[in-house]
Amino acid sequence: MRIHIATDHAGLEFSTQLQHHLAGAGHDVVDHGPLDYEPLDDYPAFCIRAAQAVVRDQAAGMQSLGVVFGGSGNGEQIAANKVEGVRAALVWSIATAELAREHNDANVIAIGARQHTFEEAASFIDRFIATPFSNEERHIRRIHQIADFERDGSLVPDPRAGGALSAPTGGESADAMDPEAG
Repeated sequence: MRIHIATDHAGLEFSTQLQHHLAGAGHDVVDHGPLDYEPLDDYPAFCIRAAQAVVRDQAAGMQSLGVVFGGSGNGEQIAANKVEGVRAALVWSIATAELAREHNDANVIAIGARQHTFEEAASFIDRFIATPFSNEERHIRRIHQIADFERDGSLVPDPRAGGALSAPTGGESADAMDPEAG
């Protein structure tokens, strides 16, 4: 699998370790920067380029995922999510790595390099790469809703339209009360 990576200065050392780790596992690793340590660097372009490359590869039928990281991973996730077709998830545990793929078909993950040891972060990344999308109808439906909004701003009808906000009445589908929604 091809893995596109990008970081900011906070994750540069982590990036080098990760490239060796992923290449050692047989992945084709593409580094989108930065090349040198610069404490005042601007990470958005690096992360956006990595995200764009994932989308291009996937559109061409290639198995491809992305990993972006920085001090917290927050800004890097935000930047990656600006690319149409990217579903970037902030990952901080094995469970969030699995759910990002299983439920959201995330194609990019963001990790806080200052929040975890390399071994922890590498285990999250490995699990993310190894976990397939569930292909469950409810998750497919939700991903399509996000893509529809991204493409043209459309949303499903608001069930509260024309009435006051109210608590669920029990007549909703099982998905409406899904504790794992999202």
